[in-house]
Amino acid sequence: MEGKIGLSAVPVLLQTRTESFRWADLRTTTEEGAGVTNRLPKSRRSTKAKTVRQEPAVGMRTKFPYQVAVTCWIDLLGYGDLIAASNFNPLHPKATRAVERLEEFHAIVAKHSDRNFRTLVMNDGAAVYRDLSYRSSSVTFDFLIRAWRLFQDLKLHEQERGFPGPRLVLAAGFRLRRHVQVDKQRASHLESVLTRFRNGEIGSEEAIREASTIRKSFDVVPELQANFAFTKAYVEESSGSKAGLAGGNFFVDLAIFAQARPDWLNIDGVVNWRFERLNMAASFGKVVGIGIVPQEPGKVPGMSNALEVAQYLTQDKDVLAKLRESRR
Repeated sequence: MEGKIGLSAVPVLLQTRTESFRWADLRTTTEEGAGVTNRLPKSRRSTKAKTVRQEPAVGMRTKFPYQVAVTCWIDLLGYGDLIAASNFNPLHPKATRAVERLEEFHAIVAKHSDRNFRTLVMNDGAAVYRDLSYRSSSVTFDFLIRAWRLFQDLKLHEQERGFPGPRLVLAAGFRLRRHVQVDKQRASHLESVLTRFRNGEIGSEEAIREASTIRKSFDVVPELQANFAFTKAYVEESSGSKAGLAGGNFFVDLAIFAQARPDWLNIDGVVNWRFERLNMAASFGKVVGIGIVPQEPGKVPGMSNALEVAQYLTQDKDVLAKLRESRR
């Protein structure tokens, strides 16, 4: 990507490890011979064990200062060489293909974006981000599937136009929940609109139109600040073929899986990646296909929820206690 952001000053909170982590099954079983069942004739009583679902370890509205997140970094391969051929002059005839490629890339990313799959595009690169759920692994799975569909859509479009395609890296990590700085200039302009509307100086239609066109003088994506999943995804993708990430492929952090290779996930090799300067390490699988996935309510076989990912990242089965302590 042209003009890639420097990350030498970005801190790294935790490093991942390649070993899979086994966690306790939260379900308990009781014999189905109690309560109403006991009042049935013996011939109609079930002798099978009944699974009793235990409440998740984390409440639905619980929030910690540190959130477990997943982030994708997508880069259009070869874009720098394409625009460089025109000496970065958009008026040059050779710049046309580069500009069109960029616009088409943005359009495809926008088509896949929604409130549960938010994106930020920066020239020939894009970040996709979401917080994981401490209660359900289906959120993790949903993000993986959406990322795969976006990658497939971009890859097909690029191939049809003779371009090298995208490379996508999906990584997991912690992010710090931060207070968002207020854009004082924008807030002042908005207050001016409201004051003039209250005083009858402008009508409702004019007030809405003016408010909708107020530009930000300061902008920030809170979910990507102090987000170490983003750091990992960006640095790993930038490592390129030298680190074993060659070509336009989809690489996924194995930290999001309950087992190294779920049966429904087709992985063609694993890259044990390490970036010595930032003391970062992780294992990434090269995904070549996703099959039919059996699902249970709130759970997908082989996927991990936020708590399980946190346990993997820290290799600490008591990480939940530390997260709760961080709120004090």
